Amino acid sequence: FSFLQERLRYMLLLLLFLHGADSFYVPGVAPINFHRNDPVEIKAVKLTSSRTQLPYEYYSLPFCQPTKITYKAENLGEVLRGDRIVNTPFQVSMNVEKKCEVLCNFSNKPVTLTVEQSKLIAERIREDYYVHLIADNLPVATRLEFYSNREEEEKKKEKDVQFEHGYRLGFMDGNKFYLHNHLSFILYYHREDVEENQEPTYRVVRFEVIPQSIKLEDLKADEKSMCTLPEATGSAPQEIDPSKENQLLFTYSVHWEESDIKWASRWDTYLTMSDVQIHWFSIINSVVVVFFLSGILSMIIIRTLRKDIANYNKEDDIEDTMEESGWKLVHGDVFRPPQYPMILSSLLGSGIQLFCMILIVIFVAMLGMLSPSSRGALMTTACFLFMFMGVFGGFFAGRLYRTLKGHRWKKGAFCTATLYPGVVFGICFVLNCFIWGKHSSGAVPFPTMVALLCMWFGISLPLVYLGYYFGFRKQPYDNPVRTNQIPRQIPEQRWYMNKFVGILMAGILPFGAMFIELFFIFSAIWENQFYYLFGFLFLVFIILVVSCSQISIVMVYFQLCAEDYRWWWRTFLVSGGSAFYVLIYAIFYFVNKLDIVEFIPSLLYFGYTALMVLSFWLLTGTIGFYAAYMFVRKIYAAVKID
Repeated sequence: FSFLQERLRYMLLLLLFLHGADSFYVPGVAPINFHRNDPVEIKAVKLTSSRTQLPYEYYSLPFCQPTKITYKAENLGEVLRGDRIVNTPFQVSMNVEKKCEVLCNFSNKPVTLTVEQSKLIAERIREDYYVHLIADNLPVATRLEFYSNREEEEKKKEKDVQFEHGYRLGFMDGNKFYLHNHLSFILYYHREDVEENQEPTYRVVRFEVIPQSIKLEDLKADEKSMCTLPEATGSAPQEIDPSKENQLLFTYSVHWEESDIKWASRWDTYLTMSDVQIHWFSIINSVVVVFFLSGILSMIIIRTLRKDIANYNKEDDIEDTMEESGWKLVHGDVFRPPQYPMILSSLLGSGIQLFCMILIVIFVAMLGMLSPSSRGALMTTACFLFMFMGVFGGFFAGRLYRTLKGHRWKKGAFCTATLYPGVVFGICFVLNCFIWGKHSSGAVPFPTMVALLCMWFGISLPLVYLGYYFGFRKQPYDNPVRTNQIPRQIPEQRWYMNKFVGILMAGILPFGAMFIELFFIFSAIWENQFYYLFGFLFLVFIILVVSCSQISIVMVYFQLCAEDYRWWWRTFLVSGGSAFYVLIYAIFYFVNKLDIVEFIPSLLYFGYTALMVLSFWLLTGTIGFYAAYMFVRKIYAAVKID
């Protein structure tokens, strides 16, 4: 029992280290110091909605515009995410309070929205859009306070505070639409330690907003663009009637508060939005279950194998053994090349490419280099890494193709470089056409698409050819037994040896080990949450690799015992069985968690889900295939074959 406690303590220490790895700050991002009265620029990122999944740029709605609109130059990841960072007319100065100020330039003249603009705003409010702003690269958050289910006495003292990203564009009451036209910004600063005679410097450490809807008549504005806010109780909200022109004022106020939060940990507020307890519980659960099952599987397989090999190697019982059934009987056919060896090696090459990319991305992110503060960095890194990992994909595909007696290496290399990326590009292009039609900022612009094509054909393709050339020239994998001239007849298989049953059985363990993490990843993708628990994700990835390998070995062992030697394709398909469960889970998530009703958002969801499932199948299939191949070569090398 004390041994078990010791093991658990080590595991918790490891998890604490991995969890600690999340809170590192990005190397190379320097803090900006402000003096009093320095301008703090507020920029807009985009409008998002989890109901439509279509981001729009800020000025797609008739907000007040500055005299000159300038867009920030963006990296590849930001463009693919639909971010369009742009300046806004908010005038905010460090540590300077503003009671209430009119936003648009025409002093106290109200803004008139045309019928078209009113309709558009009403539609966006109905679709539940959020506005995302940033100040000093910190995203704006809305504070939500609610009482948790504690005892009555404690209720009076404590409220639970959570933050949601951005602020709601407006709200609906019955069939009426109300726009949040007044924003109360609350910015928190941290005063830095300086020499006695120096001017104090400040750093922005939190950016909150309280959006309000205040009717035009209740906002009293004067010629100097100043306004007075009504009493909280007696004000009516600003209605937007989509059937006629609407007049309103856009106003804002700024309040500064000092904070103890250090600059390095200013992102913690945004990242602790979800319950970390579930994470701890799920990870420890996964680790225990997987190690327990893997221990049992390993013991059974090793004991059975030892018995098999000992039986097969007994010199005096050779005659009896030959009459027995078992995996030794198919030794003359087990390494017979499968059908379509080129396609198999191409898919496995892409799987290796994905595996290397995912491993490096998760590891680098775990060290804190791809934190959410460097917007779009994760996506950019993933794209470039996938291109550069082509050399490994090509090498493994080429060597396997040579082992499977393939001869047309140039065609094989082209197939490896274009099969999986071609499918991905095709699906993305079709989806992009739909997004274009909706004029969403989520549509990849044409120049970016050309740049991605240039990366594919200019970086990835040549690297795959290079890797394939060296892999094909290298000595093929040495198979320990010779293949017979005439293929052996395969006996009739039991129902449970069916491919589909195999997929269902093999997918449960790897999926069970990671499905809670999958929930958090889906929330990050579809509900605009931040995902940052890469320490956990790294651990889950290791568990996934281990469980896929084991399940694959068990399945191939059963298959060879049933004297069915056609294991190449089957192992690849069956090992990717957890992808089938990911698809089922994605459908469940769509039905239960998202309230998407329109056609195009549904199409986007299932289009991108199809890509995720395909990539996941390639990844797990490749892990399982190589584990099974090593296993098969090991066991046939251990028996004496006459």
